[in-house]
Amino acid sequence: MNKRLISLGLIILAITIVAKLLFVMGKNIKLDEFHKSAVIFLIDTSVHNQKTLSQQIQYVKSLCAILDPEDDIKILKVANSSYLIYEGSPSDVKGINNSINSYTKSDKSQVQTSYAQAIKKSIEHSLNMKKDGYRPAIVIVGSLSENASADNMINWETLPSNIKRAQKYIPELAMMFVYAPPEKLDMVKTKLNPVLGEKKLIIANSANVEKANMKFLKAIGR
Repeated sequence: MNKRLISLGLIILAITIVAKLLFVMGKNIKLDEFHKSAVIFLIDTSVHNQKTLSQQIQYVKSLCAILDPEDDIKILKVANSSYLIYEGSPSDVKGINNSINSYTKSDKSQVQTSYAQAIKKSIEHSLNMKKDGYRPAIVIVGSLSENASADNMINWETLPSNIKRAQKYIPELAMMFVYAPPEKLDMVKTKLNPVLGEKKLIIANSANVEKANMKFLKAIGR
């Protein structure tokens, strides 16, 4: 009888220890939560960017292909003016193709690049998408070559503070600059790295753009 009681007690003790260990482990394990992302693409369609535009468009499509269908993307055309040409799921291949094919054709009248306007609109979209429960990110695709009036050119002195203000509402905001030449990307890094940090600012030229995808996915929490 005593042996049975002792055995039963040992079993109960073992179960109690295992239960406590599982409870402690459960408290310490952080389950990965899926966060829908809103990715706002800015595509330079001006005459200055036409030589590499087709390659850049293929890159946008390849990035859309590795996003989740529940994510939301917006594509803004950047030329003489900036406006939205697509919004919806990254898995809507036909819709994306139709929009890009319709609004990125070569047009010799599109000689300016309203990057400043486009970035401002992308930040506004990011703020709105954050309200809808998305984690925003902005992807600027183009050479960053500016041939525009002062109002439409990026003010690199005020842009960091503008982004910093937006971070009050979207602290997880990520930005990626791809296909710009090294001197432009160096400017981006110098001005925006102190604000966004290395994890939230991704830069890549045409030679290493594919490697940027993994960094971008990490930046949006994937």
